[in-house]
Amino acid sequence: MTAQILSAIITVLIGVGGCVIYFWGANRLIDLVFPSRGVSGAAAIDNLRRQGYIRPWLFVGPALIILTVYLIYPAIATFYYSFHDRGGQSFVGLSNYSWALGDREFRQAIFNNLLWLLVVPAACTFLGLVIAVLTDRIWWGTIAKSLIFMPLAISFVGASVIWKFVYEYRGDGQTQIGILNALVQFFGGDPQVWVSTPFWNNFFLMVILIWIQTGFAMVILSSALRGIPEETIEAATIDGASPFQIFWKIMIPQIWGTIAVVWTTITILVLKVFDIILTMTNGQWNTNTLANLMFDWMFRGTDYGRGATIAIVIMLAVVPIMIWNIRQATREGGGH
Repeated sequence: MTAQILSAIITVLIGVGGCVIYFWGANRLIDLVFPSRGVSGAAAIDNLRRQGYIRPWLFVGPALIILTVYLIYPAIATFYYSFHDRGGQSFVGLSNYSWALGDREFRQAIFNNLLWLLVVPAACTFLGLVIAVLTDRIWWGTIAKSLIFMPLAISFVGASVIWKFVYEYRGDGQTQIGILNALVQFFGGDPQVWVSTPFWNNFFLMVILIWIQTGFAMVILSSALRGIPEETIEAATIDGASPFQIFWKIMIPQIWGTIAVVWTTITILVLKVFDIILTMTNGQWNTNTLANLMFDWMFRGTDYGRGATIAIVIMLAVVPIMIWNIRQATREGGGH
């Protein structure tokens, strides 16, 4: 444990120190190459202009290099492998894509992803909005928000381990340690293996992501609600509007853009959901999603062609939503 902490501290120091040294050195170098002091007026202006052109690239350059190496190149390589065989050597055309369309497991993963897309973003956004409105009206609202936001700090794997104990099942005659089965048994029902129940097990897994992401939706929507002018709400109250009418006809329209951004952000996350499925069921009992299926083919089945094909499908699904989300967020921020 001590060695791990020491290693983390050294990594942070090297990373931060390296950035400081790089930016200091880059600024120093550009000042030496194009000096603005000790030269005539016209030359100084020209050098300052050159510094203005070059300096931003010195700061952005490392980020662009990292982006190219870790994002753009892998995307191009994935597209390339999707047209090749399992070893990534022989060109096979569209056979991987035709396989995907005809594969039962791939269709099941598509169905599961659609199910997640229908339920999780809607549930997170709705619960986050309702909680944001309610907690603004009570004196202990800040404490409630902190508790609801707390799961967001937990990793998906950690959250899955927690919920494993909620859904835990023990055989007949054994004490049920799972909270859900203990409650069912308390009210006279029979304990169930919840994560292996066909179709419904997907919803039990969705609860984990909803539990994690509701805090995110709540914080963003709470900030948007605080931006609604008090005069608007007071005028509606004077006109006799009920709290329900104020909520649906005054608040919702004014923060609709923020709701859409939250919805699409969670949608992108859902399309890439992986950790929860892997930890809870490992894709068994018809719970596989596209990300898990890609992992299975790429690293367990060692079929780079099919794994890359599924990755391309995920990317094609995510990119349009991401572009729309960025545009909507820019519009909300007053950008162009």
